[in-house]
Amino acid sequence: MGSSAFGRGRPVLAVVGAAGAVGAEVLDLLSTRADVYGEIRLAGPPRSAGGKAAVRGERVEVAAVAAEVFDGVDIAMFAGNGREAAETAERWAPVAVERGAVVVDGTSAFRDDPLVPLVVPGIGRGRVRERPRGIVAGPGATTLTMIAAIDALHRRYGLRRLVVASYQAASEEGRAGVDALHAQMERVGGDRTLGHRAGDVRGAAGDPGPFAAPLALNVVPWAGSLADGGWTSAERAVRDETRRLLGLPGLKVTATCVQVPVVTGVALAVHAVFGERTDRREAQAVLAGSPGVVLCDVPEAHEFPTPADVVGTDPAWAGRVRRSEDDPKALDLFLCGDNLRQGAALNIVRTAELVAAGAADSTGSTG
Repeated sequence: MGSSAFGRGRPVLAVVGAAGAVGAEVLDLLSTRADVYGEIRLAGPPRSAGGKAAVRGERVEVAAVAAEVFDGVDIAMFAGNGREAAETAERWAPVAVERGAVVVDGTSAFRDDPLVPLVVPGIGRGRVRERPRGIVAGPGATTLTMIAAIDALHRRYGLRRLVVASYQAASEEGRAGVDALHAQMERVGGDRTLGHRAGDVRGAAGDPGPFAAPLALNVVPWAGSLADGGWTSAERAVRDETRRLLGLPGLKVTATCVQVPVVTGVALAVHAVFGERTDRREAQAVLAGSPGVVLCDVPEAHEFPTPADVVGTDPAWAGRVRRSEDDPKALDLFLCGDNLRQGAALNIVRTAELVAAGAADSTGSTG
């Protein structure tokens, strides 16, 4: 990766949220990608303190996050999904900056802050050095799963509008979401009569946990919190993040975010309208040649990506590519990614590598 941006050897890294599901993916990536760091410190909420996690072939103790954790740290990663991870980043990221670290935040804490660059390496025109608050953020899993494919098609055809339906895993709500889904499945799984009468599933599933309704044997058209006009914060985030990353502040984006009873993986049905006439075969070739995207699209053989197929993989997967029958300038496609790895950990790790390298021309979007 070249010399350190910090002028005193390889940078010291702190990973906050190391004991969580996204943190585990971060540590795996740190252990398998090029080793650019000196010391790596692990931290998390008090309940995870004292445990150990594997990184670079060693078992490292997880400390309770505190100001002292960031002393001498050059880069501090904040990893995790859900409210607890965001609250941890909101509290401790400014402390890390005060102690001299550059923060790479993978939670939802700073994504909509105009003073925090929103970065996906390879997308957009900004620089990771442009960080007035000392913080660089990444978008959510839904946007990350979509953005490489949409950027490639935009560069060929000129994007004008997006209509997106996302299907999001329980792990998007962190440990609480996964635990709630498993508990609900245990309560409803043994009754094959459920679903024949209104209210059966809701009553049997019990406490919905962090979801707006029970998720077991159900789909819930709600993710995030209530925003203006009946939209949710997750739906607004897809619009705002896509606009910032592509540098298209006026892009028309409509999103409906749905939570589904899947532990890991996010899927999107995308309708994209462009300024030029599209061609299905050409669009498939564009996607197949795009870094970070794998094309899986043989409809006659029922070959298309599903969340179950992509767990544990780094790329976004594209399939069901079709030119709209009613608009020759529109394409429809289906995208999938691992929301913990491709949709979170990988972007944190790649962005931190750019910070570590001190790459003045690193790509991203400053919004």
